[in-house]
Amino acid sequence: MKKIIVTGATGQIGSVLTPALRQRYGAENVVAAGHKRKPGGTLLTSGAYITLDVRDRGALDTYVREYNVGTIYHLAALLSASAEKQPQLAWEINMGGLTNVLEVARIYGCAVFHPSSIGAFGPTAPRINTPQESIQRPQTMYGITKVSAELLCDYYFERFGVDTRGVRYPGLISHETSPGGGTTDYAVDIFYAALRQESYTCYLAPGTCLDMMYMPDAVRAAVDLMEADPKRLRFRNAYNITAMSFAPEEIYSAIKKHIPDFIMNYEVDAVRQAVADSWPDRMDDSAARSQWGWQPEYDLASLTADMLARLSAKLSLS
Repeated sequence: MKKIIVTGATGQIGSVLTPALRQRYGAENVVAAGHKRKPGGTLLTSGAYITLDVRDRGALDTYVREYNVGTIYHLAALLSASAEKQPQLAWEINMGGLTNVLEVARIYGCAVFHPSSIGAFGPTAPRINTPQESIQRPQTMYGITKVSAELLCDYYFERFGVDTRGVRYPGLISHETSPGGGTTDYAVDIFYAALRQESYTCYLAPGTCLDMMYMPDAVRAAVDLMEADPKRLRFRNAYNITAMSFAPEEIYSAIKKHIPDFIMNYEVDAVRQAVADSWPDRMDDSAARSQWGWQPEYDLASLTADMLARLSAKLSLS
Protein backbone atom coordinates (compact mmCIF):
# COMPACT_ATOMS: atom_id res chain seq x y z
CA MET A 1 0.00 0.00 0.00
CA LYS A 2 1.02 3.63 -0.43
CA LYS A 3 2.26 5.21 2.76
CA ILE A 4 0.73 7.80 5.06
CA ILE A 5 2.58 10.88 6.30
CA VAL A 6 1.46 12.81 9.38
CA THR A 7 2.65 16.41 9.67
CA GLY A 8 2.62 17.86 13.16
CA ALA A 9 3.11 14.33 14.44
CA THR A 10 4.55 15.48 17.77
CA GLY A 11 1.61 17.79 18.51
CA GLN A 12 -1.57 17.31 20.48
CA ILE A 13 -3.46 15.32 17.84
CA GLY A 14 -0.52 13.91 15.91
CA SER A 15 1.11 12.25 18.92
CA VAL A 16 -2.03 10.13 19.37
CA LEU A 17 -3.15 9.80 15.76
CA THR A 18 0.24 8.54 14.50
CA PRO A 19 0.36 5.45 16.78
CA ALA A 20 -3.30 4.75 15.98
CA LEU A 21 -2.59 4.84 12.24
CA ARG A 22 0.46 2.60 12.68
CA GLN A 23 -1.60 0.08 14.60
CA ARG A 24 -4.33 0.14 11.96
CA TYR A 25 -2.26 0.15 8.75
CA GLY A 26 1.12 -1.17 9.86
CA ALA A 27 4.00 0.78 11.43
CA GLU A 28 6.02 0.54 8.24
CA ASN A 29 3.32 2.41 6.33
CA VAL A 30 3.06 5.55 8.50
CA VAL A 31 5.72 8.28 8.47
CA ALA A 32 5.74 10.76 11.36
CA ALA A 33 6.87 14.30 10.49
CA GLY A 34 7.66 16.81 13.23
CA HIS A 35 9.34 20.17 13.46
CA LYS A 36 10.53 21.77 16.71
CA ARG A 37 9.02 19.62 19.44
CA LYS A 38 11.24 16.66 20.36
CA PRO A 39 9.44 13.39 19.66
CA GLY A 40 8.87 10.80 22.35
CA GLY A 41 10.63 7.45 22.26
CA THR A 42 7.69 5.46 20.89
CA LEU A 43 7.20 7.86 18.00
CA LEU A 44 10.85 7.41 17.06
CA THR A 45 11.09 3.66 17.55
CA SER A 46 7.75 2.43 16.20
CA GLY A 47 8.20 3.70 12.64
CA ALA A 48 9.87 6.22 10.35
CA TYR A 49 10.35 9.74 11.70
CA ILE A 50 11.43 12.80 9.71
CA THR A 51 12.04 16.44 10.56
CA LEU A 52 9.91 18.69 8.35
CA ASP A 53 8.99 22.36 8.24
CA VAL A 54 5.76 22.44 6.23
CA ARG A 55 6.74 25.85 4.89
CA ASP A 56 9.52 24.09 2.94
CA ARG A 57 7.67 22.78 -0.10
CA GLY A 58 10.79 21.26 -1.64
CA ALA A 59 11.42 19.08 1.41
CA LEU A 60 7.77 18.02 1.52
CA ASP A 61 7.87 17.12 -2.17
CA THR A 62 11.01 15.05 -1.62
CA TYR A 63 9.57 13.09 1.28
CA VAL A 64 6.28 12.39 -0.49
CA ARG A 65 8.21 10.96 -3.46
CA GLU A 66 10.77 9.14 -1.34
CA TYR A 67 8.20 7.36 0.81
CA ASN A 68 5.59 6.86 -1.95
CA VAL A 69 2.94 8.68 0.07
CA GLY A 70 -0.73 8.31 -0.81
CA THR A 71 -2.36 10.09 2.13
CA ILE A 72 -1.33 13.17 4.12
CA TYR A 73 -2.79 13.89 7.53
CA HIS A 74 -1.82 17.56 7.75
CA LEU A 75 -1.93 18.63 11.39
CA ALA A 76 0.95 21.13 11.63
CA ALA A 77 -0.44 24.49 12.74
CA LEU A 78 -0.14 27.33 15.24
CA LEU A 79 -3.06 27.10 17.68
CA SER A 80 -5.52 29.77 18.76
CA ALA A 81 -3.86 31.58 21.68
CA SER A 82 -0.39 31.29 20.13
CA ALA A 83 -1.71 32.55 16.80
CA GLU A 84 -3.03 35.72 18.45
CA LYS A 85 0.44 36.43 19.80
CA GLN A 86 2.09 35.86 16.41
CA PRO A 87 -0.56 36.42 13.71
CA GLN A 88 1.86 36.77 10.80
CA LEU A 89 3.62 33.55 11.72
CA ALA A 90 0.23 31.85 12.12
CA TRP A 91 -0.73 32.77 8.58
CA GLU A 92 2.64 31.65 7.26
CA ILE A 93 2.42 28.24 8.93
CA ASN A 94 -1.31 27.57 8.81
CA MET A 95 -1.98 28.78 5.26
CA GLY A 96 1.46 28.60 3.67
CA GLY A 97 1.97 25.08 4.96
CA LEU A 98 -1.46 23.96 3.79
CA THR A 99 -0.90 25.42 0.33
CA ASN A 100 2.32 23.43 0.05
CA VAL A 101 0.56 20.24 1.16
CA LEU A 102 -2.28 20.70 -1.32
CA GLU A 103 0.07 21.43 -4.20
CA VAL A 104 2.16 18.36 -3.49
CA ALA A 105 -1.04 16.31 -3.10
CA ARG A 106 -2.25 17.60 -6.47
CA ILE A 107 0.99 16.62 -8.18
CA TYR A 108 1.29 13.14 -6.63
CA GLY A 109 -2.38 12.22 -6.29
CA CYS A 110 -2.51 12.17 -2.48
CA ALA A 111 -5.59 12.32 -0.30
CA VAL A 112 -5.47 14.99 2.42
CA PHE A 113 -7.01 15.21 5.89
CA HIS A 114 -6.84 18.72 7.32
CA PRO A 115 -8.73 19.63 10.50
CA SER A 116 -10.73 22.79 10.84
CA SER A 117 -11.99 24.02 14.18
CA ILE A 118 -14.80 25.47 16.23
CA GLY A 119 -12.70 28.62 15.86
CA ALA A 120 -13.86 28.93 12.26
CA PHE A 121 -17.08 30.44 13.60
CA GLY A 122 -17.34 33.94 15.01
CA PRO A 123 -19.57 35.90 17.39
CA THR A 124 -22.29 36.39 14.77
CA ALA A 125 -22.87 32.65 14.33
CA PRO A 126 -25.65 31.03 16.38
CA ARG A 127 -24.08 29.90 19.66
CA ILE A 128 -26.45 27.01 20.40
CA ASN A 129 -26.58 24.12 17.90
CA THR A 130 -24.46 26.07 15.44
CA PRO A 131 -25.56 24.74 12.03
CA GLN A 132 -23.30 22.87 9.65
CA GLU A 133 -23.79 25.74 7.23
CA SER A 134 -23.73 29.05 9.07
CA ILE A 135 -22.17 32.49 8.87
CA GLN A 136 -18.43 32.35 9.56
CA ARG A 137 -16.89 35.68 10.56
CA PRO A 138 -14.14 34.79 13.07
CA GLN A 139 -12.27 37.61 14.79
CA THR A 140 -9.04 35.73 15.46
CA MET A 141 -6.17 34.93 13.14
CA TYR A 142 -6.54 31.25 13.99
CA GLY A 143 -10.20 31.32 12.99
CA ILE A 144 -9.42 33.25 9.82
CA THR A 145 -6.87 30.63 8.77
CA LYS A 146 -9.35 27.84 9.48
CA VAL A 147 -12.12 29.37 7.35
CA SER A 148 -9.58 30.05 4.60
CA ALA A 149 -8.33 26.46 4.85
CA GLU A 150 -11.84 25.05 4.50
CA LEU A 151 -12.36 27.08 1.34
CA LEU A 152 -8.94 26.26 -0.08
CA CYS A 153 -9.45 22.53 0.48
CA ASP A 154 -12.85 22.80 -1.21
CA TYR A 155 -11.18 24.56 -4.12
CA TYR A 156 -8.53 21.87 -4.57
CA PHE A 157 -11.23 19.20 -4.53
CA GLU A 158 -13.51 20.98 -7.00
CA ARG A 159 -10.78 22.38 -9.27
CA PHE A 160 -8.16 19.62 -9.21
CA GLY A 161 -9.93 16.56 -7.81
CA VAL A 162 -7.72 16.30 -4.70
CA ASP A 163 -9.49 14.06 -2.17
CA THR A 164 -9.57 16.56 0.69
CA ARG A 165 -11.50 15.89 3.90
CA GLY A 166 -11.76 17.53 7.31
CA VAL A 167 -13.73 18.10 10.48
CA ARG A 168 -14.35 21.11 12.69
CA TYR A 169 -12.87 19.94 15.97
CA PRO A 170 -14.12 21.32 19.28
CA GLY A 171 -11.70 21.76 22.18
CA LEU A 172 -9.64 18.60 22.58
CA ILE A 173 -8.61 16.96 25.84
CA SER A 174 -5.65 14.58 25.90
CA HIS A 175 -3.36 12.92 28.43
CA GLU A 176 -0.58 12.35 25.88
CA THR A 177 0.89 15.84 25.40
CA SER A 178 1.14 19.04 27.41
CA PRO A 179 -1.12 21.93 26.40
CA GLY A 180 0.22 23.89 23.46
CA GLY A 181 -1.39 27.30 23.14
CA GLY A 182 -5.09 26.54 22.70
CA THR A 183 -7.98 28.46 24.23
CA THR A 184 -9.48 25.27 25.70
CA ASP A 185 -6.22 24.06 27.27
CA TYR A 186 -7.59 24.77 30.74
CA ALA A 187 -9.54 21.52 30.41
CA VAL A 188 -6.22 19.67 30.31
CA ASP A 189 -4.25 21.83 32.79
CA ILE A 190 -6.90 21.33 35.42
CA PHE A 191 -6.30 17.57 35.61
CA TYR A 192 -2.57 18.03 36.24
CA ALA A 193 -3.25 20.49 39.05
CA ALA A 194 -5.81 18.19 40.65
CA LEU A 195 -3.50 15.18 40.61
CA ARG A 196 -0.57 17.20 41.97
CA GLN A 197 -2.80 18.36 44.83
CA GLU A 198 -2.47 21.97 43.73
CA SER A 199 -5.20 24.56 43.46
CA TYR A 200 -6.02 25.57 39.90
CA THR A 201 -6.55 29.10 38.60
CA CYS A 202 -8.82 29.04 35.55
CA TYR A 203 -8.28 31.71 32.90
CA LEU A 204 -11.87 31.45 31.59
CA ALA A 205 -14.85 32.82 33.48
CA PRO A 206 -17.56 30.65 35.05
CA GLY A 207 -20.37 29.89 32.65
CA THR A 208 -18.10 29.83 29.58
CA CYS A 209 -19.56 26.80 27.81
CA LEU A 210 -17.56 25.32 24.96
CA ASP A 211 -17.72 22.18 22.85
CA MET A 212 -15.20 19.58 23.94
CA MET A 213 -14.03 16.12 22.91
CA TYR A 214 -11.73 13.46 24.34
CA MET A 215 -8.77 12.68 22.13
CA PRO A 216 -9.65 9.01 21.42
CA ASP A 217 -12.89 10.23 19.81
CA ALA A 218 -11.01 12.91 17.84
CA VAL A 219 -8.58 10.35 16.43
CA ARG A 220 -11.35 7.94 15.53
CA ALA A 221 -13.24 10.72 13.74
CA ALA A 222 -10.25 11.49 11.51
CA VAL A 223 -9.74 7.85 10.54
CA ASP A 224 -13.44 7.17 10.04
CA LEU A 225 -13.84 10.20 7.78
CA MET A 226 -10.87 9.22 5.62
CA GLU A 227 -12.30 5.70 5.26
CA ALA A 228 -15.85 6.91 4.52
CA ASP A 229 -17.58 6.44 1.17
CA PRO A 230 -16.76 9.66 -0.75
CA LYS A 231 -20.15 9.55 -2.48
CA ARG A 232 -21.84 10.30 0.85
CA LEU A 233 -19.68 13.30 1.75
CA ARG A 234 -21.46 16.56 1.04
CA PHE A 235 -19.45 18.75 3.45
CA ARG A 236 -16.15 17.00 2.97
CA ASN A 237 -13.82 19.68 4.41
CA ALA A 238 -15.76 21.13 7.30
CA TYR A 239 -17.90 18.64 9.21
CA ASN A 240 -19.08 19.84 12.61
CA ILE A 241 -18.33 17.16 15.21
CA THR A 242 -18.78 17.31 18.96
CA ALA A 243 -19.11 15.09 22.00
CA MET A 244 -19.98 17.31 24.98
CA SER A 245 -20.32 20.93 26.03
CA PHE A 246 -19.38 22.22 29.48
CA ALA A 247 -18.21 25.27 31.43
CA PRO A 248 -15.15 25.34 33.76
CA GLU A 249 -17.25 24.81 36.88
CA GLU A 250 -18.74 21.64 35.40
CA ILE A 251 -15.42 19.92 34.74
CA TYR A 252 -14.30 21.09 38.18
CA SER A 253 -17.33 19.39 39.73
CA ALA A 254 -16.64 16.21 37.75
CA ILE A 255 -13.06 16.10 39.06
CA LYS A 256 -14.14 16.81 42.65
CA LYS A 257 -16.18 13.62 42.62
CA HIS A 258 -12.83 11.81 42.46
CA ILE A 259 -10.66 14.35 44.36
CA PRO A 260 -12.95 16.06 46.92
CA ASP A 261 -10.30 18.46 48.30
CA PHE A 262 -9.48 19.97 44.91
CA ILE A 263 -9.83 23.77 44.75
CA MET A 264 -10.28 25.99 41.69
CA ASN A 265 -10.14 29.77 41.47
CA TYR A 266 -10.62 32.19 38.59
CA GLU A 267 -8.33 34.81 37.07
CA VAL A 268 -9.74 35.66 33.67
CA ASP A 269 -7.32 36.13 30.77
CA ALA A 270 -8.93 38.81 28.60
CA VAL A 271 -7.43 37.52 25.33
CA ARG A 272 -8.45 33.89 25.75
CA GLN A 273 -11.81 34.86 27.21
CA ALA A 274 -12.54 36.99 24.15
CA VAL A 275 -11.65 34.07 21.90
CA ALA A 276 -13.86 31.69 23.87
CA ASP A 277 -16.76 34.17 23.85
CA SER A 278 -16.61 34.29 20.05
CA TRP A 279 -17.02 30.51 19.69
CA PRO A 280 -20.23 28.42 19.77
CA ASP A 281 -21.44 26.75 22.96
CA ARG A 282 -22.32 23.66 20.94
CA MET A 283 -22.22 22.74 17.26
CA ASP A 284 -24.86 20.74 15.41
CA ASP A 285 -23.05 17.64 14.13
CA SER A 286 -26.06 15.89 12.59
CA ALA A 287 -24.51 16.02 9.10
CA ALA A 288 -21.48 14.03 10.24
CA ARG A 289 -23.70 11.54 12.03
CA SER A 290 -25.91 10.95 9.00
CA GLN A 291 -23.32 11.08 6.20
CA TRP A 292 -20.47 8.99 7.66
CA GLY A 293 -21.76 7.62 10.94
CA TRP A 294 -20.03 9.88 13.44
CA GLN A 295 -20.80 8.96 17.05
CA PRO A 296 -18.72 9.95 20.12
CA GLU A 297 -17.96 7.35 22.78
CA TYR A 298 -16.98 9.58 25.73
CA ASP A 299 -19.04 11.99 27.83
CA LEU A 300 -17.75 14.24 30.65
CA ALA A 301 -18.01 11.57 33.35
CA SER A 302 -16.18 8.85 31.40
CA LEU A 303 -13.60 11.34 30.10
CA THR A 304 -12.86 12.53 33.64
CA ALA A 305 -12.41 9.02 35.03
CA ASP A 306 -10.13 7.96 32.18
CA MET A 307 -8.03 11.15 32.25
CA LEU A 308 -7.43 10.86 35.98
CA ALA A 309 -6.48 7.20 35.73
CA ARG A 310 -4.12 7.64 32.81
CA LEU A 311 -2.49 10.84 34.05
CA SER A 312 -2.07 9.32 37.50
CA ALA A 313 -0.10 6.47 35.94
CA LYS A 314 1.83 8.87 33.71
CA LEU A 315 2.83 11.04 36.67
CA SER A 316 3.60 7.93 38.77
CA LEU A 317 0.98 8.85 41.33
CA SER A 318 -0.89 5.54 41.35
